[in-house]
Amino acid sequence: MSRSGMLLLGKEFTVRGEMLKIGQGAPDFALTANNWRGKALADFAGKIKIISTVPSLDTRVCSTQTRRFNQEASSLSADVVVLTMSADLPYAQARWCAAEGIERVETLSDHKTMAFADAYGVLVVDIRIMQRAVFVVDAYNVVRHVEYVHNIDDEPDYGAVISTAKGLV
Repeated sequence: MSRSGMLLLGKEFTVRGEMLKIGQGAPDFALTANNWRGKALADFAGKIKIISTVPSLDTRVCSTQTRRFNQEASSLSADVVVLTMSADLPYAQARWCAAEGIERVETLSDHKTMAFADAYGVLVVDIRIMQRAVFVVDAYNVVRHVEYVHNIDDEPDYGAVISTAKGLV
């Protein structure tokens, strides 16, 4: 399924994939970690997952979003993991995290297949990036919070995300 779903510089871009809904099971994924090893949803079993998707870590709002979640993670239980997904190569993600001092967010890349982006409804087809979005998935892999950000220049509602994650602990 494709839809008009992301605004960039006043232009609408096509986003592919069904939008997730609260209460549904989180789709499994196969992504690449910064060390080039595979990561799947099962690797975070029993954890509450904040999943943040960004177009590219090397952009202003994406950097801000990831730094903010890194900061917020310090107030979260060890039962919560914060994941940031993008189509950036793992090398670029590792470089960016080192330069920014990101230690509490795990970055994962969907550069190979964009299957995660498609499954989570964030694949911007025209330019092969992810739409900005945030999902909170409970320890049983049920989606508990969903926010798709229409305008690429807008940030997500951090308070709602953190509140939902804390409420699941």
